[in-house]
Amino acid sequence: MEHRHRAGNSHQTNKPFKSRHATKGALREVSKGKINRTSVKQSNALKTVSKTDRRNAAKLLQQKKREDITRISRLFEGRQGAPKIVPVLALCPDSQVGSAIESLYKSLGETMPAHATSESTILNVERFKQKVQLVPLKRNFIDCLDAFKVADFGILLMSADVEVDQFGINCLLGILNQGLVNVVPVIQNIENTPVKLRTSLRKSLLAFVQQFVPEHEHLFTLDNDTDSLSVLRYITSQRPKPMSWRDNHPYMLAETVEFDSTSAETGTLKVTGYARGNPFNANRLVHLQNFGDFQVDKITSADITRGDMDEDAKVIDTPKPDEQDDLISENVPDLMENEQTWPTEEELAEADARVRRMRNLDGSDQVTKRVPKGTSSYQAAWIVDEEDADYTDEEDDDEDKMMEEYDDEDDVKPAASSFPEDEDEEYEEIELEGKDGYKDEFDAEEEARQYEEYLKNRQVEFENHNDFPDEIDTPMHMTARERFARYRGLQSFRTSAWDPYENLPIDYGRIFRFENFGRTKIRVINQAIVGPVKPGRRITIHIKNVPIQAFESYDKTRPFILFGLLQYEHKMSLLNLQVQRDNAYEGTVRSKDPMVLHMGFRRYNVRPIYSQNTNKGTNHVHKFERFQKLGRSYVATIYGPVVFGKTPVMLYKETDNVNEPILVSSGTFMNVDVKRIIAKRIILSGHPYKIHKRSAVIRFMFFNVEDIYWFKPVQLTTKYGRVGHISESLGTHGYMKCIFDGTLTQQDTIMMCLYKRVFPKWNTELYRGGLDKTVEESTVVKSMDMDME
Repeated sequence: MEHRHRAGNSHQTNKPFKSRHATKGALREVSKGKINRTSVKQSNALKTVSKTDRRNAAKLLQQKKREDITRISRLFEGRQGAPKIVPVLALCPDSQVGSAIESLYKSLGETMPAHATSESTILNVERFKQKVQLVPLKRNFIDCLDAFKVADFGILLMSADVEVDQFGINCLLGILNQGLVNVVPVIQNIENTPVKLRTSLRKSLLAFVQQFVPEHEHLFTLDNDTDSLSVLRYITSQRPKPMSWRDNHPYMLAETVEFDSTSAETGTLKVTGYARGNPFNANRLVHLQNFGDFQVDKITSADITRGDMDEDAKVIDTPKPDEQDDLISENVPDLMENEQTWPTEEELAEADARVRRMRNLDGSDQVTKRVPKGTSSYQAAWIVDEEDADYTDEEDDDEDKMMEEYDDEDDVKPAASSFPEDEDEEYEEIELEGKDGYKDEFDAEEEARQYEEYLKNRQVEFENHNDFPDEIDTPMHMTARERFARYRGLQSFRTSAWDPYENLPIDYGRIFRFENFGRTKIRVINQAIVGPVKPGRRITIHIKNVPIQAFESYDKTRPFILFGLLQYEHKMSLLNLQVQRDNAYEGTVRSKDPMVLHMGFRRYNVRPIYSQNTNKGTNHVHKFERFQKLGRSYVATIYGPVVFGKTPVMLYKETDNVNEPILVSSGTFMNVDVKRIIAKRIILSGHPYKIHKRSAVIRFMFFNVEDIYWFKPVQLTTKYGRVGHISESLGTHGYMKCIFDGTLTQQDTIMMCLYKRVFPKWNTELYRGGLDKTVEESTVVKSMDMDME
């Protein structure tokens, strides 16, 4: 019998092979929940860290985490603890918000208040020693976004009979892009579904939820008391997800709102609720949705006694006149401080005459060239000078070798000869033809006809202008130097110098600039952590000089939220937003198109301009983009109030239905940088008329001699990768001789790239649309309009 070998206790076990390309699941399985700790910092980098130091650092980190958990948990504990804000959103048209809230009250054996299905109420869950503030939401898009900005959890109601409509999907996308909180997906009306179909229905709805919240693996129901208690247990036992942009600001969901008139149009608005986020500060401004920023008069306590009665109000914080933020959001530009360097008429005429003398446009000084006897002036124009031979080409190596064989030290070789000299051959110096010597082959009418035919052929070739948005045609009715006077040529788009304070618009005199934005952000956020008003306390904020329309728009059936601003967040500056086009949007996204910007807790009507999101250049120049394309990251630039932190942004396009806007782009706030240069590029194109090796006659780029010499210093490129420059003008119809670094082909296109700096328009204003209509009301109004038509 064969015996199988068995390893003993001392058998060596080799280390298994670790693949560099392991899957995420395999790596997660190997890690077994381990956390990579940060290394312990030492003053001396060469000194090794002892085991005691590493153990002490791990202990301090563990203690800090426990303190954070305890601080967050204490916020919701006790009689004076803050309730967890839980909005109830119906994703389907037949979902019943009132029925869901009634089931939660019934599971605790309490009677639901009559107004609980339409107004915000606080449910005291004694069994779990916490309170839950239930916020019923109508099918209003703006209300849904506002409620989830301050929410800790969210109940999403889905139906077993009707699918989630477009309104529900829009709400989910908006909630996801602005910062998703812990959600509780609930199925309603599942008892009416046959037992055989319930499992497949659950799987289908779970797959739908996981498209937006992949970590969710369970769906809840509210069919009986046990299921309802499971929902409350999940809400009270879990900690809310942190949202940095929200937690850096103080915020509040109003319970009651009162108004004391001080004049016919303004007064003091009293907002009562639980303080959340960072501490409120009376020296800072507060933001009211749809009405702007206001100053705080004072902050008082609004604690609740055992008899559910308010205690006597105590003043907690009052503003200090020397430290309170003002309401000045922009500077007043001084028009007398503009640059007074525009040249006079005499200086312009003198400069034009100087250019004409330099370019030999007046015919006073003729250029001579030494060529073989019998060579015409037209043939001499094709002979390359030393100053034109800036480029080298491998094809001319043989000719250079041949020229070296005929080189004679006693004879002076022509500087522009492209062929060997013959000793018996006679040479002479002739005058080159200027603009009057070159004979135009076609008259003006024939040139115009050929140019129109050329444009028609190009339109057929480029059916979609989006493929080449920067390429434009030079106008014939005006000179190019006047049409493109603000444009300049750049030898290198990434490294050529460009002064960021050159030719700034008057709007730059209205904005504020930070010397060091990153350092200011850290200081402002650290200062906001400390304050007399602790989070979780019930307070009343007295806001002064508020228009009476703000109180008249208050509706108990809709969420009324209040956000506190950080220092300088009321000042206007130049904002850069990193955005990416939404995959579901099929329309064209152009720069300066009207959009509705949702940026954190603010909403504005804007017309952003887009540029490339690149950091490769040393001159801080970024290319302006006329269109947004899928799969690319862009930077949207607008004038707006200062923002600190990675605040989420969304760009919507309005439709006829105010509750169904179209999501165009989403992203985050990038920075405040007034030195960022956005350069708009245009490409002037020309067509090769005659080609002789590296020289070519180009037409249809310009139509007069002055334009040719005006743009002569700008470098030329071709679509096939050649680089060259303008040598001289030929004739009077815009023909020009150009030299390139290689031989051209007839199907090539010559291009000249010009750039100018562009700025956004000062058109940022508060968005107040879609605040007074639900989906049902919008549908009724739309049907009435159709009947009237």
